[in-house]
Amino acid sequence: MLNVGFIKLRHFSDGRGFLVPIELGSDIPFNVKRIYYIGAVDHDVIRGRHAHKALHQILICISGSVTVTLDNTIEKQEIVLDDPTIGLHIGPLVWREMAKFSVGAVLLVLASQHYDESDYLRSYEVFQGQARRLFGG
Repeated sequence: MLNVGFIKLRHFSDGRGFLVPIELGSDIPFNVKRIYYIGAVDHDVIRGRHAHKALHQILICISGSVTVTLDNTIEKQEIVLDDPTIGLHIGPLVWREMAKFSVGAVLLVLASQHYDESDYLRSYEVFQGQARRLFGG
C-alpha cells in the first residue's frame, strides 16, 4: 500500500522476558518529535478516523492487539498489530482507524511532528480529495 510499511524492530529475549530497544536516529526513518500511547480502549470503540497532511507515524502494539484499517483512496487494508517487535509506518494522506482493542492493549505511537491541529484531515471527503490529487484513483 502506498505510504504504508512495516519496520522490524530488533529484540532480545531470554528466560527473563524480552527487550525491544528503539534507537531514535537509526531504527526510525524520521526524527521523532512526539511519543504517546493509547490504552484502556473498549473493544467496540474506534479511534483515529483521520489522516494527516504531512505527519509520519509508527504504530507499535506493545501489549495485546489492535486492528488498524488503512485507506489511501486506491486501496483499503486491515492490519492486526499484535507483535511488539513490528512497527507500522503510516505516511501522510493515509486514513487510519484503530479498533478491536483487546483487553489490556496498549498502542505506542511515534510521530514526526509535534501536535498540530492544522495537519489533521478529519473529514473523510476532504481527505479523499487531497489523496486522489496525490495518488490518483
